[in-house]
Amino acid sequence: MKNKLLVLCTLLPLIGFSQLDLNYQLPHKNILELADAPMPPSMSINPNGSKALLIYRNQYQTIVDLAEDELRLAGLRINPKTNISSRTRFYVDLKLFDPSKKKEFEIQDLPSNLKISNINWSPNYNYIAFTTTLPTGNELWVIDYKKKSASRLTSAVVNGNLGTTLAWLPDESGILVKTLPKKRQNLIDADNKVPTGPTVSVNEAGVEAQNRTYQDLLKNKVDEFNFEVLATSEIHKVDLEGNQSLWKTAAMYGSMSISPDGNYVMVSEIKKPFSYIVTYGRFPTSHTIYTADGDLAHLIADIPLMEEMPKGFMSTRTGPRNMSWRDDQPATLVWVEALDGGDADTEVEFRDEVYQLKAPFTAKKEDLAKTKLRFSGITWGDKTTAVLSEYWWNTRTLRTSIFNPSNSEVESVLFNERNYQNTYDDPGSFVTTKNKLNQSVLQILNGKLTLTGQGYSEEGKFPFVDEYDLKSKTSKRLFQVKESDYLESFVNMIDAKKGLILTRLESSNEFPNYYFRNYKTGSLEQISNFENPFKAIQNVDKEVITYKRDDGLELSATLYLPVGYDKEKKEKMPMLMWAYPREYKDKNSASQVTSSSKEFTYPYYGSPIYWVNRGYVVLDDAAFPIIGEGEEQPNDSFKTQLVANAKAAIDAVDELGYIDRNKVAVGGHSYGAFMTANLLSHSDLFAAGIARSGAYNRTLTPFGFQSEERN
Repeated sequence: MKNKLLVLCTLLPLIGFSQLDLNYQLPHKNILELADAPMPPSMSINPNGSKALLIYRNQYQTIVDLAEDELRLAGLRINPKTNISSRTRFYVDLKLFDPSKKKEFEIQDLPSNLKISNINWSPNYNYIAFTTTLPTGNELWVIDYKKKSASRLTSAVVNGNLGTTLAWLPDESGILVKTLPKKRQNLIDADNKVPTGPTVSVNEAGVEAQNRTYQDLLKNKVDEFNFEVLATSEIHKVDLEGNQSLWKTAAMYGSMSISPDGNYVMVSEIKKPFSYIVTYGRFPTSHTIYTADGDLAHLIADIPLMEEMPKGFMSTRTGPRNMSWRDDQPATLVWVEALDGGDADTEVEFRDEVYQLKAPFTAKKEDLAKTKLRFSGITWGDKTTAVLSEYWWNTRTLRTSIFNPSNSEVESVLFNERNYQNTYDDPGSFVTTKNKLNQSVLQILNGKLTLTGQGYSEEGKFPFVDEYDLKSKTSKRLFQVKESDYLESFVNMIDAKKGLILTRLESSNEFPNYYFRNYKTGSLEQISNFENPFKAIQNVDKEVITYKRDDGLELSATLYLPVGYDKEKKEKMPMLMWAYPREYKDKNSASQVTSSSKEFTYPYYGSPIYWVNRGYVVLDDAAFPIIGEGEEQPNDSFKTQLVANAKAAIDAVDELGYIDRNKVAVGGHSYGAFMTANLLSHSDLFAAGIARSGAYNRTLTPFGFQSEERN
């Protein structure tokens, strides 16, 4: 007996480490038919609704694509053979579409086996540029909308590894594009490179600094070399016949932005030294303006390496940031500088100041506006009207004001200040139109601004159109969608004068389609006719349920019952619950419902809905708020609230009589995976869990707990 036990103990380690000859498996046919369903295209439409592009994409990447080489350097993930992000989700086909005729057109001379990215309409929407990726690299192509034909502009030399890949010239005569340098060094194979010495990090100044945990950092000299090779480009000017001229010699170029009048180009360039503790976005960077011919016009800023920054999500660097062009002027540079030293803990009256500098950039900078919170953005209008946005994460505050960009002495007008997690109070977005410079600016009609919003409320989602009078400083509702069998979402305003909006309608079993809605005449014209590719689940019973947590907090989730489930007999089924925790600073925002039973049932790659076709009840998007009001941080009671959310959801479905509460599984992605691990560890509510792509060791993130500051 002892000998048999000895033999068994000896064999166990061998059995435990034996290798299985296992290939990738196909799921059950009920799931496979959903996964393999060909998807209808997405639609990209020009501002006046006269031209559109249909864009096709496969639901899933192939194993061949996922097995491609990948280098992870300075926060980037790059395919070194094709010189584009290894995580790019390529499009596979393009077609032109005439919305007025509701007719689609094949594009002549478009190559086969396309792997499309960097789709970019020309300024007047006469052409569409794109890149297609071959095994050896990226080619630049252009589509002539009128001729309905495509032509290749470059060979496979386009460098899509970093920043802006291409930029149209305003007159549509050509494109600025990043290409691989003519004299490019070969990459070093890190696996076969013998180190010449240790990697040493030195902090001679003894500066204290808090940094988050970044992925894919540089680790050694080989990584530095390879990053520089992959990030380095030449910039070429390419006309629509494919003729090329060198515009800037090789450097590590990031962004490219052409002034509205086309006379200047703003370019960012990454410099050395590199860092092993932060990603490329905090490497030394210069921001420079060149003339259209590539000559130096003005150095905006040389930003040094930023390894040390004040702690806090709302802290930022000093010096110029958020450089951009004024959309309402030919060539006026705009940027922001911190007035608090970039330190969110510093008490000041104003956090940021906005400056401008007009071409030829030889005068002194002019101040435009100051912000009480951190600068978020500006929507330009005309000489006297622009909209300024600022925000503060800690209080979830979003502040919007209207100011005079020609006179900083004129007091700005507060338009709205709210908790941006409070969806019910969202006043909407300002409508823009194209100006003479072909830039998007505020549409000002008879001294009034127009806004469109999605209109979430306790009763549901009802998009609206509002009008804001700049003189009286009052708003008026012009139109709001009424209750119907469809869920509607405004896409963009086509013509505010005529009352024409591009909108999208859908139902739980009808795929989203595009319509022209005229809110002045009441007409609704369908322009696309995409069919539901998921016929197998079109009759699934779906409803948004609401219920209460043990502390009285209102929660919601979307409940799916299997096809053919008899709600009268109420057979006890197993259930899969899928969720993602979210932090809130107030209970009101946490209780708001943005889901709808009318929303199209779309089993995308990360969805649990597939399992409804295998006999499971599925509770998707279950609300998992983690709340910390006032001085409390949400995650101070993370586990307690997590378990309370889960119990409330299970109790709610159990009370409906649909499930066996002893056969409930929970799942989530990323922070949802962390949630899953904690629920399995700290409760007895679940029989199983699916924790997908999670991070569980929070000692590795000492300065932040998900979306919360913590030290």
